[in-house]
Amino acid sequence: MSAALLVRPKCRPTKTRVAIVGGGIVGLSIAWRLTQRGYPVTVHDPGPGTGASSVAAGMLSPAGEAAYGERELAVLAVESAHRWPAFAAELATESGHDLGYRDDGTVLVARTDDDLAELRRLVSWQTALGLSAVPALASELRAREPRLAPRIRGGAVLPDDHQVDPRRVLAALLSLPGIAYVRQPVTDLSTVDSEVVVLAAGYTSAELAGLPVRPVKGQLLRLRGPGGLRYVVRGWADGRSVYVVPRADGEVVVGATTEERSDATVTAGAVLDLLRAAVDLVPELAEYVLTETQVGFRPGTPDNAPVIGELRPGVLVATGHYRNGVLLAPVTADAVADLVTGGPDAELVKAYGPERFG
Repeated sequence: MSAALLVRPKCRPTKTRVAIVGGGIVGLSIAWRLTQRGYPVTVHDPGPGTGASSVAAGMLSPAGEAAYGERELAVLAVESAHRWPAFAAELATESGHDLGYRDDGTVLVARTDDDLAELRRLVSWQTALGLSAVPALASELRAREPRLAPRIRGGAVLPDDHQVDPRRVLAALLSLPGIAYVRQPVTDLSTVDSEVVVLAAGYTSAELAGLPVRPVKGQLLRLRGPGGLRYVVRGWADGRSVYVVPRADGEVVVGATTEERSDATVTAGAVLDLLRAAVDLVPELAEYVLTETQVGFRPGTPDNAPVIGELRPGVLVATGHYRNGVLLAPVTADAVADLVTGGPDAELVKAYGPERFG
């Protein structure tokens, strides 16, 4: 892949027009990076900042999201996590927005002995990948986070798994000058008038480019209480996985289901399961106010990895980030910008091109 395939040879970079189809955290981050390099950028999205990114919890979890068999993806996730502190600081400075970036870390906890056995298998995999996952006794975990239930059996500390508030990140990106917006849906990429088009439209990229990207439904809850939780809490309660993400302002995000379906219905069963598991791990959440229930659609691919690269001359794709859209936003934005302009970060995503699907 080279910039020569994407940019008309006689065009100066500052004159090459770039269109981003999709206004989520990935698309907007790419727009920002290209604008910084002097490219005129237009984002095409009927509601920028309102898709799956606005539902996401914002866990920056290279260890917590390291699923079995996803070794290469874990390497990319670690690289992007390392870029998040500078990315957040730079965006906060340019936009004047507080992004809610927190580096307190994450505790991984288990309620039962069976849950603990599953957790230990996961920690073994995480450490085999070279990720930071430190086994801890139940007493050690409660010393770190006193609001954990007294009945937890043990777990681990993930010191490099941080968090950010995606809604604040989106607001910051949308506030930046120099990016134009067309608030209309794109139904055909050939109608987008631009020298370079970047498709970053989540699961709807399937309709626009024939890519194997599907919607994976996730239901999520937002609570509000007095605050005080310090750590992101991830874990299992009687076989049910759950995460609890506290914000500094007292909001707590609880999630999330994983459903191979495309309806936008919030179900009572999902709310019950999420709350039961969350309260089993952090009992005081039972007294919090339930302020919001949400449904979002993660863009999943057959191998759970993103699709980043050249689709055809003049058209790039950056989609299919599944559970990791927020985490992978910095490295994706840098890599796509280098695909357009020429640069070393393009090599980071070489394994994730659309050609792998034939």
